[in-house]
Amino acid sequence: MSMTDIEKLRALLPHWLEHNASHADDYRAWSERARAAGADHVAEHLVAAVEKLAGVNRDLQGALEHLGGPDTAASHDHPYVQQRHDP
Repeated sequence: MSMTDIEKLRALLPHWLEHNASHADDYRAWSERARAAGADHVAEHLVAAVEKLAGVNRDLQGALEHLGGPDTAASHDHPYVQQRHDP
């Protein structure tokens, strides 16, 4: 059975949100390491990236809410999620 683009988005958006949150955690941890190494300017850039990513996630969450929330029938293991770069 073929998924519509809306069904694909309802499957992809939660994945993207989770993926971005994982990256934000990494950036935050590396900002602390950079600061500990005396690279305060680098740490500040990483903190700024975390803040921007939080804004991206707010927009993605808004899109998901306008679509009616995640498709509970769709799994993160759905094949389309693996093809997330395919338009």
